[in-house]
Amino acid sequence: MTIDVGRYGIWRGQWDLSPEFAVEAESLGYGAIWIGGSPDGDLALAESMLDATERIVIATGIVNMWKTPAEEVAPSYHRIAAKHPDRFLLGLGIGHPEAVKEYRSPYATMVDYLDRLDAADVPVAGRALAALGPKALRLAADRTAGTHPYLTTPEHTREARRIVGEGVLVAPEQKVVLDTDPERARALGRPRVDRPYLHLVNYRSNLLRLGWSEADLDDGGSDALVDALVAHGEAETVAARLTAHLDAGADHVCAQVLTPEGVDPLPALRELAAALKLS
Repeated sequence: MTIDVGRYGIWRGQWDLSPEFAVEAESLGYGAIWIGGSPDGDLALAESMLDATERIVIATGIVNMWKTPAEEVAPSYHRIAAKHPDRFLLGLGIGHPEAVKEYRSPYATMVDYLDRLDAADVPVAGRALAALGPKALRLAADRTAGTHPYLTTPEHTREARRIVGEGVLVAPEQKVVLDTDPERARALGRPRVDRPYLHLVNYRSNLLRLGWSEADLDDGGSDALVDALVAHGEAETVAARLTAHLDAGADHVCAQVLTPEGVDPLPALRELAAALKLS
């Protein structure tokens, strides 16, 4: 693929992103910012962050196929790609059945959506698919530049690489807390894992496939599960957990830094960048 997202990136909800944040992230050496929270089809936030920066890639993580028609997002893609060649990656996903009353045949919906993007000349190399299970991972490999799995572990990354093969982008998200106190870190991470994800069938099914038990997933998640899904410790420890995804076959891993409400994440991102030796 021609879009170079680098080895390490940042995942952050759209409501906590701005052009100013993108400038700082670029200066720290991160390769990409993934916009979470089902950004709108006009892709205005992505465009504003690209306009403010020179190098960093902006990706959506994800545009929700149920919320935004392909015919709406395609012109936005072309506008941005023409303005900022090789710096925008259109991450797409199906969401989850609990959020959509009309949720039907997710696989067929993904195929149809990708067909419509093909018809609108959105290139395979410019898009990625959020995928967890084997069937969706194979679709990502066949019809997009790669996959952006969310709420996963290096074990899932290893399996994703086996399924998609070489030459396909594997770019998982990893939640992190820079805190050496395990209880405090879990108190911050557990609510972000539990709600909504441990109550959604697609995420539960994926974790069960990875060998976790129903008991691990219930009641807010076991300590072992929370520790697996939310890396915590000093910056060097967290950096090693991110690198474990690369060792398992990922091309890129994006850190979602969790902080208490109202706390600026940039100090933690600076510490993490230093531990990762990004600059």
